[in-house]
Amino acid sequence: MVIAAPELKTESQPLGEQRVAIRGLSWDAYLQILNALPQSRAARLTYDDGILEITVPLELHEFSGRLIERFIWTLVEMMGLKIKTMGSTTMNYPNLKKGAEPNNAYYIQNQPLVKGRNVDFSQDPPPDLVVKIDITHTDITKNQFYASLGVPEFWRFNGKIWRIYQLQESVYVEVEVSPTFPQVPKERLYRFLEQAQEDEIEAVQDLRSWWQDRMI
Repeated sequence: MVIAAPELKTESQPLGEQRVAIRGLSWDAYLQILNALPQSRAARLTYDDGILEITVPLELHEFSGRLIERFIWTLVEMMGLKIKTMGSTTMNYPNLKKGAEPNNAYYIQNQPLVKGRNVDFSQDPPPDLVVKIDITHTDITKNQFYASLGVPEFWRFNGKIWRIYQLQESVYVEVEVSPTFPQVPKERLYRFLEQAQEDEIEAVQDLRSWWQDRMI
């Protein structure tokens, strides 16, 4: 029997987001709010069967998300993979009464299925990899949430700790190596983030040099 990984704790972390949760909200009411908001907005919405969480990212949240995306993009390029970047595209699943706008979402293994067109979440598989930054408290159990959407690989970062979850028998199990990037130890992301605090370009260059050394 597969046992789900425990929910990521976010207590005693630096301020990374401003959040407000609205409870007892219907799916139709959520859609009305979603459609009333402009496309170009800072706030991101997560709806989980009656709970709407509105998140406004602050600097640490945005900085972490952008750097993790650069880390992923660099690895994809060096490994010769394909990618379709979804960013924070709204992922609505009416049958589950769930809607998500993650930090980053990507089709990598399933990129050939969705390339060159808009994704239809009612028919297409969910993104292969979703990244969520939760530095301050969240009222929605994100592991259970994204597992119910069927996302195969889920990364979470709380400003200090990076956790990798793999979907196994409909629940997330924490693993030490990314199924998408099995040659890359977790320490490389920590080193990348630390270097990028001082120089983002140098961090990318060091990651490339490390990969090239491995390929010799």
